[in-house]
Amino acid sequence: MAKEVNLTQQLKHYFGFDTFKGDQEAIIRNLLGGNDTFVLMPTGGGKSLCYQLPSLIMDGTAIVISPLIALMKNQVDVINGMSEETGVAHYLNSSLNKSAIQQVMEDVKSRKTKLLYVAPESLNKEENVEFLKNDAKISFYAIDEAHCISEWGHDFRPEYRNIRPTINKIGNAPVIALTATATDKVRTDIKKSLGITDAKEFKSSFNRQNLYYEVRQKSKDIDTQIVKFIKQHPGKSGIIYCLSRKKVEELAEVLKANDIKAAAYHAGLDSQTRSKTQDDFLMENIDVIVATIAFGMGIDKPDVRFVIHYDIPKSLEGYYQETGRAGRDGGEGICIAFYAEKDLKKLEKFMEGKPVSEQDIGKQLLQETQAYAESSVCRRKLLLHYFGEEYSKENCGNCDNCLHPKQKLDAKAELLIVLRAIKAVKENFRQEYIIEFVKGRATDDLVSHKHDQLEEFGEGEDKDAKIWNPVIRQAILAGYIKKDVENYGLLKLTAAGKRFLKDPETFMIVMDNEFSDYDDGETVDGQVSALDPQLFAMLKDLRKEIAQKMQIPAYVIFQDVSLDQMATMYPVNSDELQQIQGVGSGKAKRYGQPFIDLIKRYCEDNGIERPEEMRIRTVPKKSMVKVRIIQAIDRQVALDDMASSLGLEFEELLDEIEAIVYSGTKLNIDYFIEDYIDDEDKVDDIYDYFSESETDDLEEAIEELGEYCSEEEIRLVRIKFLSEMAN
Repeated sequence: MAKEVNLTQQLKHYFGFDTFKGDQEAIIRNLLGGNDTFVLMPTGGGKSLCYQLPSLIMDGTAIVISPLIALMKNQVDVINGMSEETGVAHYLNSSLNKSAIQQVMEDVKSRKTKLLYVAPESLNKEENVEFLKNDAKISFYAIDEAHCISEWGHDFRPEYRNIRPTINKIGNAPVIALTATATDKVRTDIKKSLGITDAKEFKSSFNRQNLYYEVRQKSKDIDTQIVKFIKQHPGKSGIIYCLSRKKVEELAEVLKANDIKAAAYHAGLDSQTRSKTQDDFLMENIDVIVATIAFGMGIDKPDVRFVIHYDIPKSLEGYYQETGRAGRDGGEGICIAFYAEKDLKKLEKFMEGKPVSEQDIGKQLLQETQAYAESSVCRRKLLLHYFGEEYSKENCGNCDNCLHPKQKLDAKAELLIVLRAIKAVKENFRQEYIIEFVKGRATDDLVSHKHDQLEEFGEGEDKDAKIWNPVIRQAILAGYIKKDVENYGLLKLTAAGKRFLKDPETFMIVMDNEFSDYDDGETVDGQVSALDPQLFAMLKDLRKEIAQKMQIPAYVIFQDVSLDQMATMYPVNSDELQQIQGVGSGKAKRYGQPFIDLIKRYCEDNGIERPEEMRIRTVPKKSMVKVRIIQAIDRQVALDDMASSLGLEFEELLDEIEAIVYSGTKLNIDYFIEDYIDDEDKVDDIYDYFSESETDDLEEAIEELGEYCSEEEIRLVRIKFLSEMAN
């Protein structure tokens, strides 16, 4: 059959393409010939066509095993969209109700369905096994995202291990396994587990020339950096990956607050919301998806222009696959990862409690990610080497390290020390151990092996301690050392390494990039120092003047933190003023104009060039809680009831309400104050105190009023006062 079919004609008929990409035709012919097939093809290479086209040509139904519902829905829509009748493609998973499942089974039984997508869990269900065994004619099995079968893959899923036994129960047919990322170890694992060790292998190059790779220092202003980046690429589609669902939701809120069309996507959202978000992204109703790694597998959007990793990924396979979702049409694809060593420590902590072997694999994968992030070597070269592909160019011209190359230095002497050390310890230890050995650090581990007594111990103690990681990492790249991945990452000498020991030559390296740890602790409001003290003093004078005229305390107009930021960012219109912390639209309208006029005049008089970017709007932490509080107050829900429904102490709820009011939102809690404080005079006394006081400090208020007013009463009236007077 493989020879009879005019595949180019079929390609044109079904998909409208004139030619195949890369190995696609050879892969399809191999499958049509009834042979098991293994396909390693980077994202964007056209993997799915390798099973979609043969399924439409062959007799029977192809079973496509895929891990994600998003992928199935997307691909089923595509296939049905180009067919004359519905039912040519279906999916079978936990999202379907009984009548939908019945329809799928009828279409498979009547041979209408050519492609049936199933999640591995669904495939392994007894009733589905019986149905496929007795009522379906199976053309072949396609295992997509096949790396999920391997513990060494970046997305191991135990249920994938049951695929082969289940295929044996249903009935044999050719198997095609496909993945976009797999090291040699993972490839062997996949073929063994699926029982296709004799499968013909098709391996495409991992080099995605159009992708630009960059690693940035992660710092406190990461949200600001991301917002600025997106604003510099208006209207372009992008994906931002975060490790936690909480961070996904927080960042999506920050982006929306800065007028970026963004949405959150993670497995904790209901399937309807996820489905709508995915469709909105494909239809370009939203530009940016903030997601956990649950998003993106099989999403066929060719024009994603940037992929940002908010947190460093757990493995290079994961990183490669996620960045591979950019620029699938061959156009621009910018890939930026933010890195700080403390994030690696967090990831290591997540592994605690897992089986030791799993922890060990996880740590090795993390070390590879760390080496990639810290290295000053061409990022393309590092990535391709990881996947067993050599990249011969010295400078790729499309990564941060190649665009800003570091000065090289000769590390011949250091490499000799490392090679001698590896040989001395019988090629039986990992990188960290070798580094301790050459530095002459007699750790408990070293002493227990009596390696501190070897002649080579401490040969590099006088050298710069920071040189050893780059020497070893770049010696692996250069082929002098081999890391035995299957054997705990032990370092071995290659033939070239042994030759180097006998006849050393120049060995040029670049030192690693240095990353500091960032402080991700909460910043305290008011601890901003103005960039322009002279303007800050003028703004304070203006505030005082207005306060005296209006007979209200100065802090009611704008807090010091707001003036600080005005004297740093120089806002000269109402929109810009509203980007300043603590300035909502009400405050801007009520008090803003004199401040805007003063800043504008000051800038003109002093020839000041304002910063191009205004302050990025931030969204308070727990922003969803704040939205619920505002909505509940609008409905006049009693604050004590609200606190218990939100799982907060009453004092914590007041903290949240104060933060809302201080940031410029007006809230009316009179309905609760009337119930809570039965003495109207007491309310008036507290209100009058804040009207006349020069500070809103709670401790001073308690000192003044505490004899007959409780702390809660003072706080409630202070909220009322600030809301009415300041906003």
